[in-house]
Amino acid sequence: MTAPGAPPQPPGPGAPLPTAEPDGGPLPPPAPGAPLRIAVVGGGPGGLYAAALLKRGDPRRRVTVWERNAPGDTFGFGVVLSDETLGGIEDADPAVHAQLRAALVRWDDIDIAHRGHLLRSTGHGFAALGRHRLLRILQDRCAGLGVDLRFRAEAPPPAALAASHDLVIAADGVHSRVREAHAEAFGPTLTTHRCRYIWLAADFALDAFRFEIAETEHGVMQLHAYPYDTDSSTVIVEMREEVWRAAGFDELDETESAARCAKIFAEVLRGRPLRGNHSAWTAFRTLVTARWSHGNTVLLGDAAHTAHFSIGSGTKLAVEDAVALAAHVDTAATLPEALAAYEAERRPVVESTQRAAVASLRWFEEIADRLDRPPRQFAFDLLTRSRRVTHDNLRLRDPAFTTLVERDFGCPPGVPPMFTPLRLGGLTLRNRVVVSPMDLYVAEDGVPGDFHLVHLGSRALGGAGLVMTEMVCVSAQGRITPGCAGLWTDEQADAWARITAFAHAAAPGTAIGVQLGHSGRKGSTRLMWEGIDQPLPDGNWPLVAASPLPYRPGVNQTPQALDRAGLTAVREEFAAAARRAARAGFDLLELHCAHGYLLSGFLSPLTNHRTDGYGGDLDGRLRYPLEVFDAVREAWPADRPMTVRISATDWAEGGTTTEDAVATARAFAAHGADAIDVSTGQVVPDERPEYGRSYQTPYADRIRAAVGVPVIAVGAISSWDDVNSLLLAGRTDLCALARPHLYDPHWTLHAAAEQQYTGPAAPWPAPYRAGSRRPPTGRKEN
Repeated sequence: MTAPGAPPQPPGPGAPLPTAEPDGGPLPPPAPGAPLRIAVVGGGPGGLYAAALLKRGDPRRRVTVWERNAPGDTFGFGVVLSDETLGGIEDADPAVHAQLRAALVRWDDIDIAHRGHLLRSTGHGFAALGRHRLLRILQDRCAGLGVDLRFRAEAPPPAALAASHDLVIAADGVHSRVREAHAEAFGPTLTTHRCRYIWLAADFALDAFRFEIAETEHGVMQLHAYPYDTDSSTVIVEMREEVWRAAGFDELDETESAARCAKIFAEVLRGRPLRGNHSAWTAFRTLVTARWSHGNTVLLGDAAHTAHFSIGSGTKLAVEDAVALAAHVDTAATLPEALAAYEAERRPVVESTQRAAVASLRWFEEIADRLDRPPRQFAFDLLTRSRRVTHDNLRLRDPAFTTLVERDFGCPPGVPPMFTPLRLGGLTLRNRVVVSPMDLYVAEDGVPGDFHLVHLGSRALGGAGLVMTEMVCVSAQGRITPGCAGLWTDEQADAWARITAFAHAAAPGTAIGVQLGHSGRKGSTRLMWEGIDQPLPDGNWPLVAASPLPYRPGVNQTPQALDRAGLTAVREEFAAAARRAARAGFDLLELHCAHGYLLSGFLSPLTNHRTDGYGGDLDGRLRYPLEVFDAVREAWPADRPMTVRISATDWAEGGTTTEDAVATARAFAAHGADAIDVSTGQVVPDERPEYGRSYQTPYADRIRAAVGVPVIAVGAISSWDDVNSLLLAGRTDLCALARPHLYDPHWTLHAAAEQQYTGPAAPWPAPYRAGSRRPPTGRKEN
């Protein structure tokens, strides 16, 4: 039975399969194992487009779509599609692309309202259409191709579908019944986030994508809005859960919520009302699945993955999934090969998008911390929040806006942000690039040798503003490995003085910093390339820590908990090492309180189980690291800056929270730290980091905004474009890079050459000046 208003239904399952192409030519025989009976659960854009493409790929296929709602039922209003997605649709099905192109509204601008300022950035290129219109185009295309569309119909149980069809496509959304029926196989993980949002619409068309912030008595609320038709705009209102409750939205129905939101954002709405579409306040949930297929059942779109609406990706990802799935089903020799190829193609794209989406949604979760930034910096920060739009990319899109942001930052004409100076205490760094500490494990009895001279000397010649040593240990007991460098003897200090003297003479203006630390429970292990964190086969030394907890139970030795005498002795070892570091000629000292080493072990609740005054709440856990900091600060010359490296999260349940990290940074700043070097993790072995480009920088951003102390950002910062973007957005003051400097010791100088910068912040050493231009690469370059 056909539902009222539904597209015409094709012949039922008992009808004969077609034997000819639409133009009358014979169809080739089906490939062995090719799916001819296909079930699609879910009639959203992804499911419909997969059905259309699979039917178009082989008209013999019986493709059935089950959708529990009526043809016109849908949530939301507008759908944003990228040019990349539209290009994929055009290649896969020109007929659908032509209809979409006729229905799209396009615009280039993003408007950002910030405390009475309206800033516009152009050149972004958006395209959108109504969700109802998109569904109708896809429904008509399916009906025209002969897909069996069954609206207001519950699909049979997943097991029954799998038994009666060659292929089952679960496109039934984030609450997928098909996925849940095979949850053990698919391995879904749902993460609920901290904001509530509601989809609404306004009956007029905005002329740009609009971000509006309302600072109310209850807290910050934000509006995301964009046109999707000549007379309509999508309006999403979002706020933190606690703000939502304080404002009373938890007690309002759809109509009351729409009226209240319209009043709050009356200016941008020009006093016009908002309307809903079965709209409800929702907390966004990020879905990740371990596997996308099980037997002959495969997940598509929101059934497999979700990405926050602030980067406009849900429908885009579902449609792209459909294109890829259909292509692999059409071309692979077997169905298992097709499903494996589909996931192999799409998973990296989806994971990258999800990382960007999580970065974006967290930016909005923490928006209150960013409102005090200058208007243009705030706008630049918003535009680059997902890390997909960067300084260089935005310069191409909107050079005028980007130039104004650079000017506000303090860039003279022609000077990239990374080549502006920064003053820390009595030290002025000529640029914002730091060579991050990198353990070399090649010292003998703690004495740095020629390898250290060449390693640090070459990076100093390479143009960075600050070059950091590896973690230099304050005692023999505080080594990680037998190859760790130290500063517990005068012989070691003399060897370091040789290195700092070379750097200062050969690369004037380059600062050399020393990082002091103690291994704690992570000591007495093999060299990294012989087995990281593995105990020595012999010659082990006893370990000390905050609590008697081995790093890996049954693998690493159990450390002795430091008593009062031990605490005092280690503190004095730090102070003595600091005095030697000063005599050795270092310009900056960093206290290592991260990565699970001794001082970090006091800070984390996962590694500090003490019941005395050095354990318990954060104030207690901070007590000893602050005592060590004070002793080092007193021993270190007052005119030379001192920084602290912390792990801002342990990436493990029950560990250090972001709030803990902010409080820790605030405490060290109050005791005289000139900057906080914000790293993460490496505290416990069962951590689960969220790796990705610049993945640790949000923690530096949060600390900088909340505490007002300069910060050093680290973690997968790999390009000079990343550095410029992070600086201009106000997320950090310095960027520390390790692997890029291993790959290229002259990374900073090459970054200057690639940006055509030739100023004093990145001077080429006289013997190297002939290399300051890229060498010719072809015979015609004479």
